[in-house]
Amino acid sequence: MRKTILRRRAGALGAAGALVTATLIGGAVTAPTASARPAAPAWSGQDREARGAAIAAARAAEAGIDWRDCPADWNLPQPIQCGWVTVPLDYAKPYGKQIKLAVDRVRSTGTKDERQGALVYNPGGPGGSGLRFPARVTNKSAVWAKVARAYDFVGFDPRGVGKSAPISCADPQEFVKAPKLDPVPDSEADKLAQRKLAREYAEGCYERSGAMLPHMTTPNTARDLDVIRAALGERKLNYLGVSYGTYLGAVYGTLFPGHVRRMVVDSVVNPSREKIWYQANLDQDVAFETRWRDWQDWVAKNDATFHLGDTRAEVQAQWLKLRATAKENPIGGVVGPAELVSFFQSAPYYDSAWVPVATVFSKYVDGDTQALVDAAAPDLSDTAGNAASENGNAVYTAVECADAKWPTDWRTWDRDNTRLHRDHPFLTWSNAWMNLPCATWPVKQNTPVDVRTGKGLPPVLIVQSERDAATPYGGAVELHERFEGSRLITERDAGSHGVTNLVNPCVNDRVDTYLLTGEVDSRDVTCAPHATPKP
Repeated sequence: MRKTILRRRAGALGAAGALVTATLIGGAVTAPTASARPAAPAWSGQDREARGAAIAAARAAEAGIDWRDCPADWNLPQPIQCGWVTVPLDYAKPYGKQIKLAVDRVRSTGTKDERQGALVYNPGGPGGSGLRFPARVTNKSAVWAKVARAYDFVGFDPRGVGKSAPISCADPQEFVKAPKLDPVPDSEADKLAQRKLAREYAEGCYERSGAMLPHMTTPNTARDLDVIRAALGERKLNYLGVSYGTYLGAVYGTLFPGHVRRMVVDSVVNPSREKIWYQANLDQDVAFETRWRDWQDWVAKNDATFHLGDTRAEVQAQWLKLRATAKENPIGGVVGPAELVSFFQSAPYYDSAWVPVATVFSKYVDGDTQALVDAAAPDLSDTAGNAASENGNAVYTAVECADAKWPTDWRTWDRDNTRLHRDHPFLTWSNAWMNLPCATWPVKQNTPVDVRTGKGLPPVLIVQSERDAATPYGGAVELHERFEGSRLITERDAGSHGVTNLVNPCVNDRVDTYLLTGEVDSRDVTCAPHATPKP
C-alpha cells in the first residue's frame, strides 16, 4: 500500500509516501518444475472474465513478446530489453477494446542448465511501476545475485500505470502545487473544504479517465499478470510481490492457483474482505503511529548527532513546534503541515529514510530551512516526475475505490477518523482525505475476491516485519491462514516496509532457497532484525 509524497510515490496501502527500498529451509515441500509451454485455455463452467482471461492468455502465448532495446526516454540501459503485452480492457469482452502493457526484462546471468524461467515483480501501490526491477541485476545487487543466475528478472507497468494506458485524475502541475490544506481539521468548515476537494478529485478521475475506471481492479490486474505469464512462454508463474503486490499475488493465487510455480509475498496487505480497503487504511493509521514512535526513540538515542532531544517526548515536541510553525507560515512559502507529513512519513515507512529525514529535521532546527524546503516541497520544473506522481495517485485511488464498497455516509468517516486521531494523530486525517474520493466514486464498486487456497496452489513464502507501518503484521498472519501450506518468515523487532530487498541473511538465504529449489521449512521462522541504521 502506498501514501502520497509530493515529489515521488511508492510502497503500499493508504495515503503515505515512499522511497521504495524495497525464511525457509528444512522439511522440504517442493513446488512444481518450470516449463516453457504455455498453459492451454480451460474455462468450462467459469465466469465470463475467466473465459476472457483464458482467451487472452492463449492469444498472448502465440504472439510472445517482441523484445527490443528500451526506448531512450525510459532510462533503462542495456542489456535490459523492453516489449509490450496486449490485454483486453474488459475481460468479459476479450475481443473488444485492447490495451498494451509495458514489460521489461534482463536475462538470467547463469548457465543454460541453471535457468528456471522468469521471475515477475510488482512493487506495490496500487500505482507502482515494476520496470526498475531488472536493474537489481544490472546494478549487481548482492542480495539477488543467486536468484539472478536462475531467473530472468521481469518488470511491468500494471494497467493504468506509467507506459501502460496511463490514467489521470488531475493536471499534474496543479496536483503537486503547495502548500495544501492542513490535513488536521480545526473546524467543520475545514472538513467541508476537504470533502469538496475529494469530491472534485473523484469527478476529475471520471472526466479524464472514465472509460478505464470500471476496469481498474485488482482481479483485472491479476488476469493481466496471467496473460504476461503466457506471453513469456511460462507454463507457471514465478512471482515476487511487495506491499500491494502481495494482494495482487493473493488474488492471482486465488484465481489461478494451478498457474503458480513459486510465489514470494513481502509486507502483506490483509486480504480479508472485511479489511479491503476501508478498514485496512484505519489499521494502517494505528501502525504508523507505532513506527513513528520507534523512529523518535532512535532519534533520541542518537541525540549526539541530531540534537533534537534525548527522549521521545522531546523529539515529539520539536515535531509539534515545526508543524505549528509551518501551519502559521508555510516554510519557504510552500511547506505546510501537509507537506511535512508527506516528507516525514517516509521514516516510519522505511528504515533507509531514518537518517535522511532526521538529518533534514536537525538542519532545520539548527537554522537551515532550505534543506527542508528542498526535501519536502514540490519541484514544479520536474514535469515528468510530477506526471508520474499524479498518475500513481490516480491509479491508487482508482483501484482501491473500485475493488470494494466504501462508506458513503460522511458521518462514518468523521466518527472513525476523529476517534483514531485522538491517539494516532500522525497520519490519520491525511490518510482519510486521500481515500475520501472513494465515498463519491462515480463507477461501480465491487465485492473483493474471497482469497483462499485453490487446487494446485504450491507453498507460498510470506515475509513480514513485525512492526511494519504500511501493511500491519496481522495481514501476513491472515494470508498465512488462508493459503494452506504457506510459510511465514517474521522479522522480529523490525518495521521496515519491504524486507526481501534488505540485507538480513536469515531472510535472504531462505528466499534464495525457496526460489532456487522450491523448498520451505517444516515450520514458520522468526528472524532477528536487520541492522539498525547508523547516523
